[in-house]
Amino acid sequence: MQEISKKIYLHKCQFSSQCSLERSSVEVFFKDSLDLLFPGMVRKKYLSLEELDSVLSMHLVDLERLIRNVLQNNKDESLIKNIINDYAKEIIPLSKQVEKDAEVLLLGDPAATDTVEVLLTYPGLFAITAYRLAHFFYNHQIPIIPRLICEIAHEKTGIDIHPGAIIGESFFIDHGTGVVIGETSVIGNNVKIYQGVTLGALSVEKNKAQTKRHPTIEDNCVIYSHATILGGETVIGEYSVIGGNVWMTKSVPSFSLVYHKSEVRLDRLNLKNKNKNEINLLEELTYEI
Repeated sequence: MQEISKKIYLHKCQFSSQCSLERSSVEVFFKDSLDLLFPGMVRKKYLSLEELDSVLSMHLVDLERLIRNVLQNNKDESLIKNIINDYAKEIIPLSKQVEKDAEVLLLGDPAATDTVEVLLTYPGLFAITAYRLAHFFYNHQIPIIPRLICEIAHEKTGIDIHPGAIIGESFFIDHGTGVVIGETSVIGNNVKIYQGVTLGALSVEKNKAQTKRHPTIEDNCVIYSHATILGGETVIGEYSVIGGNVWMTKSVPSFSLVYHKSEVRLDRLNLKNKNKNEINLLEELTYEI
């Protein structure tokens, strides 16, 4: 057993030498970030400015430790300090962005009663918040941390948003389970999407990693459930509506209505010599089929 333990230990050490970051530390950082974006709305309430200032200071210390863990070979102290300062300055703008996302969810969903309900219970907003936080670190070229933040949200909500995607203001994801938004997707302002929507790539060849592989969705579009839109050259023009279950690999102009036409037939039965109860049963069964 000791020999097996030794092999496991050496294998783990080899991996740890590449990155000493622990997933759990990113999870704690993410939850603390939510508390700062919406004090009192997620977990913690701050009773005083002094308490909030103390929490923020510790939060930034945690961030510094995370950054040093993933940038082990980078000894540029000014780079690390600049990232931390930029993050501290970005907390309020991030909060305002997510407030706009929450507002459009509240206005667009008849089942939503108030902003508190949206913030606390809507998986779409949780995933969008995680994305906006992760996108900040992605833009600052911090490895691993952005992907981990989005993956935490993915596991919790079933919504998979790559931190590299570019998403505008007032973004609406309703229900959300099964939504996939790829790395090079570009989404404009006031876009609504529903569960099961995929903004994906036509090809997953590795040599296309540095190219635009995912579609562009312009402002004020609505994409209904389980629509699949693929390809880096595919552009959905502004104010377009994409219906449920549509499969698209080509662009459409502004103000387009795209829908999948399916046909459900209800054939008439030969009901001669059938009593009334049998007729009702046959009609009901045929309709369900």
